[in-house]
Amino acid sequence: TYEVTDPITGNPLHCDRCPPGTFLRASCSSIKERECAPCPQGSFTELWNYIGRCLRCGVCGRNQVVKKECTAISDCQCECKPGYFYSQDYDMCVRHSECPSGQEVLTKGTAETDTVCSVCSEGSFSDISSAHQNCTQHKNCSDAGLQLVLRGSSWHDSVCANCQQLKDGAEYLKEIIPPFFIHHKMNIKRLRRIVHRLPSEDGRKARETRELNFSELHSRICSWVSSATAAQIQQLPDIVNKMGATGASEKLQSKLNSIQTHLTEHCQSEILSNAILS
Repeated sequence: TYEVTDPITGNPLHCDRCPPGTFLRASCSSIKERECAPCPQGSFTELWNYIGRCLRCGVCGRNQVVKKECTAISDCQCECKPGYFYSQDYDMCVRHSECPSGQEVLTKGTAETDTVCSVCSEGSFSDISSAHQNCTQHKNCSDAGLQLVLRGSSWHDSVCANCQQLKDGAEYLKEIIPPFFIHHKMNIKRLRRIVHRLPSEDGRKARETRELNFSELHSRICSWVSSATAAQIQQLPDIVNKMGATGASEKLQSKLNSIQTHLTEHCQSEILSNAILS
């Protein structure tokens, strides 16, 4: 109940509250009971009340969707839309974190929790950033009758070679160049400069890159790798170095050197063995 003053007698009265889904249209008096009315569309009351107007239904916020529609007795319930979770730090729904290359999704994100990542186990890799993908096992070169020329890491697959159809080591390096630029994160200005200086067949520099985003830059790298000659690939570590990414340049050169060493040591010995046997 709630207390009012009787407009007729001036005495205090105790009126019954209105049930959920209604509001108080008129209080009780010594000659009549209180009068309740149903909440109009788009409004609600959840509790027994004596308010003169129902509450307006809420509206879901940014990056939210309706989980449960508003009714006369309850407000709408919202949750983060797919691909987002509620962050207490920001008090809003934010996009699920992506696991970087070299890691996999241990637990997928929900509307309440972020993605949980884990480093790829020995013998597996992930060459993309993803909120969904797990690591993939390195391919086994010997199963395919090929020679291992670069051992797989957490961010790239194993690289295999056919010793009967040898190519320049730079041709094998092509396989790991796109994931290399995903894994070794560079600021976008540096990456734009690198892409702009990639040599083309006619010796010209690449088209303008100042407006390209990360995704467009990586697409440009993939396109360049597919058509680049071995000689052009061999220039890449030096280009990266000149753009100030010395550490990345050294790692790329180290990968190329490792491929060349394995080609020399393993393929030549295999060719020699086959020659002796024949």
